[in-house]
Amino acid sequence: MDNDSRSGTVEGGRPGTEVAAADHEGGNLTEAAPTLERRAFLGKAAVGAAAAGVLAASCGGDEQAGAGAGGAPAVITNPNVRWRLASSYPRTVDAIFDTSTRAAESLAAMTDGRFQLRAYEANELVPAFEVMDAVQQGTVQVGHSPSYYYTGKAAVLAFDTCVPFGLNARQQHAWLYDAGGLELIREIFSDFNILPFPAGNTGAQMGGWFRREIQTPEDLNGLKMRIPGLGAEVMDRLGVTVQNLAAQEIYPALERGAIDAVEWVGPYDDEKLGFQNAARFYYYPGWWEPGPSTTFQVNRDAWDELPSTYQEAFRVAVRSAAHGVETTYDARNPAALRRLVEGGVQLRAFSPEIMEVSRVASQEILEERAAADATYRRVYDHWLAFRTEVFDWFSRAEWAYANAAFGQNA
Repeated sequence: MDNDSRSGTVEGGRPGTEVAAADHEGGNLTEAAPTLERRAFLGKAAVGAAAAGVLAASCGGDEQAGAGAGGAPAVITNPNVRWRLASSYPRTVDAIFDTSTRAAESLAAMTDGRFQLRAYEANELVPAFEVMDAVQQGTVQVGHSPSYYYTGKAAVLAFDTCVPFGLNARQQHAWLYDAGGLELIREIFSDFNILPFPAGNTGAQMGGWFRREIQTPEDLNGLKMRIPGLGAEVMDRLGVTVQNLAAQEIYPALERGAIDAVEWVGPYDDEKLGFQNAARFYYYPGWWEPGPSTTFQVNRDAWDELPSTYQEAFRVAVRSAAHGVETTYDARNPAALRRLVEGGVQLRAFSPEIMEVSRVASQEILEERAAADATYRRVYDHWLAFRTEVFDWFSRAEWAYANAAFGQNA
């Protein structure tokens, strides 16, 4: 990329990065001044210093003045960049949606407000299930969405979020960040001109809300349930009529009886969405989502137009923001669950029989997909080898402690 294309507008009008002049109409798209706490955090993380050093050393498209006469040092001005982010989530589910706003705040702080990212909730720019299309086409530069919404494009994308009876949150983080999973996922996304970044994990989810009790596998037959991803395929195999609905559509469908059951995330979100007012049986665990990750999807053309320093700032900002998803849920789910139970919600565990038939069906589907698709097989084998090893490790200290300690509150 040449200097001109990074200091003004993008040369050629490519539908990627918008590099704005300082007085661009519309004003700031994120907060103009980050809080002192945010600055302090970034400072402690050594992000600001690192980013500043790289900015000074290598920011392409910089305007330099004063170099030469009298040996005066160059004055470096970095480009103003404004990106739009389309989310699959409404602002109501703030634990997830706010991942985008936290990333935007950090990004602005690390670039002195020059790299602005504005987050739009589901349906503001595009529908919840069309975010990946918008990113691929360059309608927006970034999407925030779970990849299992798009298994119709590539079934293997399920592994970027989670699969039934798969990895928990810590294990999913480890597979993506440190065991090579992210490299495999990025190969898949490259076919869609997208560069993915992990955007946080909810932790193990609940099994959802049911209008009637579900005690045996036979009770699932004919049930109408909102459920996404590979879990939907398993439920379909068990006789459930499945459909996927965006967050805003779920409660009306449950209330009027269009569906008999729904899963979303857990107590904090579910209480806000009002599911307890339409169904009273709250089941656990969500075996289909033991540790689901969401993803920041970045248009590759837009990414390549960024100076390397802004790319690094983005990497740091999204990883920091992603960390807050699980901590938010872990802090807020307990009180929400207590309120739900005090309000009359009845907790139920899925029976061992239901868990077993679900596990068997899940394994069958994974093996069938792997047998039919070489790319799926490659990712699945890598994931399965990691799962085998990490499950063996977690079955020692982690499981022993959890079994001894958590049971005291049962």
